[in-house]
Amino acid sequence: MASAHKFISEPKTAAAVHSGKHDGGQPKPGVDQGPIHLINAGLVDQLKELGWNVQFDGHHQFEEVSAESDPPIGVLKNPRLVSRVSRSVADVVGSHARRGELPVTIGGDHSLAMGTISGTLSHHPDACVIWIDAHADINTVETTPSGNIHGMPMSFLLGLNKTRISEYDWVKQVLTPDRLVYIGLRDVDAGEKTILREQGIKAFSMHEVDRYGIGRVVEMALDHVNPRRDRPIHLTFDVDALDPSVAPSTGTPVRGGLTFREGHYICEAIHETGLLAAFDIMEVNPSLADAEAVKATVAVGCSLVRSALGETLL
Repeated sequence: MASAHKFISEPKTAAAVHSGKHDGGQPKPGVDQGPIHLINAGLVDQLKELGWNVQFDGHHQFEEVSAESDPPIGVLKNPRLVSRVSRSVADVVGSHARRGELPVTIGGDHSLAMGTISGTLSHHPDACVIWIDAHADINTVETTPSGNIHGMPMSFLLGLNKTRISEYDWVKQVLTPDRLVYIGLRDVDAGEKTILREQGIKAFSMHEVDRYGIGRVVEMALDHVNPRRDRPIHLTFDVDALDPSVAPSTGTPVRGGLTFREGHYICEAIHETGLLAAFDIMEVNPSLADAEAVKATVAVGCSLVRSALGETLL
């Protein structure tokens, strides 16, 4: 049974934040086209049918953000572009949160979570983060094997980088490790495993999903980051958390992921808490599969958003 929306004002409004043509956090072209495909698949009308007012500012948000000269900073690739787009997204998400609206950010690569979560925390500093992903995205400047910032946003949010990158000084270290939980991990770098252990960050890999079932895993995750069920929840969902048979059109697919129903159950269960304050759907990449696979991935992306915003099976 769905609860009232504790952190969303009435009449309830979902603000669709289109990440624009942003793919700077990783090397594969096409992920910047994901948002357009989800919108063109009818996502706005689908959310209206669920009883939400929907604010959508169009396809061209953030496209004016540029970094004409963007050589690497150390190993980091496209560091200025990623920073500037993420900071702009943070401002927009924060403004929606302050108005009592639900920001629904449509990515784009997962480096954008640096911005979306910063935006949520600017209004809800006690918020917790539930991160659904095959990857931990918590590499630091010191541990990253690739320099791709979509594998690093959480290290900036938690202030884990020993090397100062002044371009990212705007990211405030408001989030604490006890308010972050992962579900669906199955491809974690050695350096990230060390970070998770040292920081005491709760993570439920696919091993735990297999052992306990998704219902118990979600309950344990909530018990850890939101034990009194009173904190705002920022739910950020990378579609590569799903098995590639469910969502094939994404940049870094890894076999053995969440099923269609497991992914949707997570969104349904978070909605039922009444505590959802922000939602991200990330890493849909229409350029990396044939037309049918793209259609399937876009459809599951839209249905995950609908589930997080209240669609039920009955």
